[in-house]
Amino acid sequence: MTTLALLLLAVVAALPWTVTDRSPAGAPRRRGQAPPPVPLGEVDVAVLLDLADAALGAGASVPGTLQALGRAIGDPRAPAGPAASPPAADPAPADEDRGAGAAMRRAGRALLLGATWTEAWADAPQVLAPLADALEPAWVDGAAPGPLLRQAAASVRSTRHREAQEAAARLGVRLVLPLGLCFLPAFVLLGLVPVVLAAGGAVLGG
Repeated sequence: MTTLALLLLAVVAALPWTVTDRSPAGAPRRRGQAPPPVPLGEVDVAVLLDLADAALGAGASVPGTLQALGRAIGDPRAPAGPAASPPAADPAPADEDRGAGAAMRRAGRALLLGATWTEAWADAPQVLAPLADALEPAWVDGAAPGPLLRQAAASVRSTRHREAQEAAARLGVRLVLPLGLCFLPAFVLLGLVPVVLAAGGAVLGG
């Protein structure tokens, strides 16, 4: 939950909120900048689905949500900590990598420029497929994104839980032989050897 809370704060901060005040000349200007990306490394796609649901529920657009999520994740190769400089609002394509954050920023920017959904996600990594599939009906057909995102997040977690159970079952099967080999000497020493010694002593004594 701590990671989810930090990501949610980062996404909300990265959304294009605009605070205007009046300069002496009367022209509005933007105040404040988005904080630097949280160094999260590999981000859980289910968490991304939850964050996209929260951002869209707060009124953000699909391209704005994608760009905010991409900025919140940041470049995994960028230095973390106070010395890291905050990212630009629209990083240049030459500075982007092929990570999840960069792919979401590119997709959001491409949609704003009029690209189709398929074109916008052409070079996105496979890990973002649940996010892209859940948001496509909202962008293409105007469907409500919230239920689709929540269903996709639940499906990801359910699949992960099932895979963990299957892996645990396979591990149990694989441990049978090593554990049997470990217990066999103890069984021989504690079970068979005393019986053999007792029988041998009885025979020799008789």
